[in-house]
Amino acid sequence: MMIPEEIFGINAGKVWSILKDSGPMNVQKIASKACIDEKSTYGALGWLSREGKIRIVESKNAPMFALTE
Repeated sequence: MMIPEEIFGINAGKVWSILKDSGPMNVQKIASKACIDEKSTYGALGWLSREGKIRIVESKNAPMFALTE
């Protein structure tokens, strides 16, 4: 059985790869591409944020997330 830190780390890796390949996107699109629920997506984004690897890009509809440069 995996511990929570492993699950967050695996999901963070998925999200990082998706943002690297596809560029900025909102939580719903990230979750869909990563095949994880939105709650897990927010956990992964939090992990990446803590590591300084993502930034929020403002848009008219919903916040978009992108990798830092």
